[in-house]
Amino acid sequence: MSPEAATKVINEYFDAICNLNCEAWIATFATDAVSHEPGNPLVGHDALRAFFNGVAAGFETIEMRPDQIFVVGNEAGVKWSASGTGKTGRTARFEGVDVFTFNNDGKIQTMKGFWDPAAMMAQLMG
Repeated sequence: MSPEAATKVINEYFDAICNLNCEAWIATFATDAVSHEPGNPLVGHDALRAFFNGVAAGFETIEMRPDQIFVVGNEAGVKWSASGTGKTGRTARFEGVDVFTFNNDGKIQTMKGFWDPAAMMAQLMG
């Protein structure tokens, strides 16, 4: 996968989060993708959808953007930062690193997220 193609998928992934668009986010993943968010692995679109909707339900708005993208072959590491306003009116700022592996169709096959969801939720809930 070219660095340009990987970067395009990564930008689509983050744009979908910013737009709270679950289906656009799911479309960046292979049907049998595995996402390793902190906690148990999420396997397949149904598990990914449940995760996205669970997190998105807490936000009124979110801005999550890649700060740096490093592509090597069919893998990429992304340092990102995010801020958002929760349904409570409280704000949160958080950051992390995602590591992506892409399949031959240019979809995300695996994603490993390194961030602290508990700290994010604590900011939103007060």
